[in-house]
Amino acid sequence: MATPVGGVPRVATTLTLVDRLGGWKARWAIGRMRHSVEPGLYAVGSPTPQSPVFVSANYKMSFDRLRSSLDGRDGWVLVLDTKGINVWCAAGKGTFGTDELVARAAAVRLDEVVAHTVLIVPQLGATGVSAHEVKRQSGHKVVYGPVRAEDLPAFLDAGMKATPEMRRVRFDLRDRIVLIPVEFVIALRYVSIVAAALLVLAGLGRDGFSIGRLGSIGVWYAVLFVAAFVAGSVLLPALLPWLPGRAFSTKGISIGLIVGGGSVVLGAAAGPDVFSRWPALVGWVLFVVALASFSAMNFTGATTYTSLSGVRREMRVALPLQIACAAVGVALWLVGRFV
Repeated sequence: MATPVGGVPRVATTLTLVDRLGGWKARWAIGRMRHSVEPGLYAVGSPTPQSPVFVSANYKMSFDRLRSSLDGRDGWVLVLDTKGINVWCAAGKGTFGTDELVARAAAVRLDEVVAHTVLIVPQLGATGVSAHEVKRQSGHKVVYGPVRAEDLPAFLDAGMKATPEMRRVRFDLRDRIVLIPVEFVIALRYVSIVAAALLVLAGLGRDGFSIGRLGSIGVWYAVLFVAAFVAGSVLLPALLPWLPGRAFSTKGISIGLIVGGGSVVLGAAAGPDVFSRWPALVGWVLFVVALASFSAMNFTGATTYTSLSGVRREMRVALPLQIACAAVGVALWLVGRFV
């Protein structure tokens, strides 16, 4: 689209099959860090100098959500360089922030394209964007839009006024479940290493190392560990609001006890040699609990229920305890191989 500063790419408001496939792949951590768009200025519909300006991250899923919500509307989209990270996470990291917003508006010569100074910033970007600093540095007025892009049409029709419901952050079951694949895939490589280590170490015993134990016991330990990981990956986000404790690490302990206890029951049913020694049994549960607690903290960056300072404080307290619990668990489990 021709503008006073040159051609501006015009983007569609209808997502194609390629767009949806790219979003699906990003959910499964396939090319996740390449799922982005070039920072800059874009046109939706046939915007004029009076049309609204929407600010977005260059994570393509955020960009796609925004443009698809503007079907039948005219507007400008100012995409910040957030290194391919979504609005909420980028705001916490500082890449969706005041400095980048001011610099990007200047880089695209926004003042020469639009005849007003209003920038509509996602509410979840408020932690990174200081409205009064943007005004002081650039003269642009920041208006915080709704939490969800699909509420933008109603927000615009109401004269850029958000209802209490538009301001409400919901992290319901669907929001939590869609996070499972990416967390699962990212952790799977480490889970595979641990499962392989358990398979090999299970061959140890009072009579030395036995290849036979790899098949009779080691395979079960590896399978039980992977099963515990899968169960924990699903149960944690699904049961999050109902798990005791406010800290994610504490919620993870509950999941660890559930899946650890369940794996012990399965192991006992598999054969008397799997958990025939109490040190191995206790060590196994401690090990699973520590890993579940640690894994639960991965979700702190995926929910708006946490803050950067709160996450750092939780990690300072929880991480040493998790390491100690895992170390004791592994030690007891190994002792159980020799007593």
